[in-house]
Amino acid sequence: MYGYRPTTRLLSMLELLQARGRMGGPELARRLEVGERTVRRYVAMLQEMGVPVEAERGRYGAYSLRPGFKLPPMMFTDEEALALALGLLSARRLGLSGAAPAVEGAQAKLERVMPEALRERVRTFEEVVVPAAVAPAHLPAGEVVVTVSAAVRERRRVRMRYRSGLSEETERAVDPYVVVQGEGFWYTFGYCHLREGRRLFRLDRVLAVERLDETFELPPGFDTPHGVLEALADMEDRWSVEVLLETTPEEARGQLPKMGVSLEETQGGVIMRSSTSDLAWMARVLAGLSFPFLVRNPPELREALRRLASEVAALAERTDDLGRTEPR
Repeated sequence: MYGYRPTTRLLSMLELLQARGRMGGPELARRLEVGERTVRRYVAMLQEMGVPVEAERGRYGAYSLRPGFKLPPMMFTDEEALALALGLLSARRLGLSGAAPAVEGAQAKLERVMPEALRERVRTFEEVVVPAAVAPAHLPAGEVVVTVSAAVRERRRVRMRYRSGLSEETERAVDPYVVVQGEGFWYTFGYCHLREGRRLFRLDRVLAVERLDETFELPPGFDTPHGVLEALADMEDRWSVEVLLETTPEEARGQLPKMGVSLEETQGGVIMRSSTSDLAWMARVLAGLSFPFLVRNPPELREALRRLASEVAALAERTDDLGRTEPR
């Protein structure tokens, strides 16, 4: 872990007090990752530098800046501030080793200069997004994430124009239950009124989205991040899938999607259970594994694998218009 010099933490404390107005010693210590005695030492250092930090005495004492004291402002456009705020929130959630003081200080600076409407959008993002263990490789437009996140918090229906994996564009009304930051993509999961069922949507495929006036009720199990992941794994769909993976749990977790899949170690390997309305998608997931597997249910999944194998074999036989297979 790389240490932070006292100057870094002093500036972070100053920004936190400027942004929050009044903070207790334990909260400052937690934010800066130091002890309360160190917080008191930092306060004394700031006072020696002429910064008017006032300390309230007593068991529930707190620290604040004298009214009227202002730090020089930082100027950002709304788009710049939003991008920086989302990046800092992601860094905090990823638990970057030792970065807490710098992240908190930068976040406090941004909150201080943001208009209230923009601060509210960032708070919405922080409250409703379920994070993954690593940053997704394919990022959606920031406005899509913010709009859908706001709809999740307010439980309002959205209208979206969506492009599927087959490049088919549809317009549909969706009740978004949750926003999930996946390992490869961002998603929203909810009830699709076009397909009349629950669906998972990749946010980088959302071409346009707007909140509607209609509201919806959140189903049970979607009120905590852990509950969201369990609900996604256990959600009922057209097909219940059970596959024996001839590998270790660690290797299985490394190659399978984290959402909508549950794993159970057993004799001879790992049992993967899931549910889907798209057996062709499940066949593609299984075909990409580097270890053997045995499909237990449903039998239709075996047929989907056969179709996929035939499609791949046909692609392998394709040539260009002149019948040549080698590069030009």
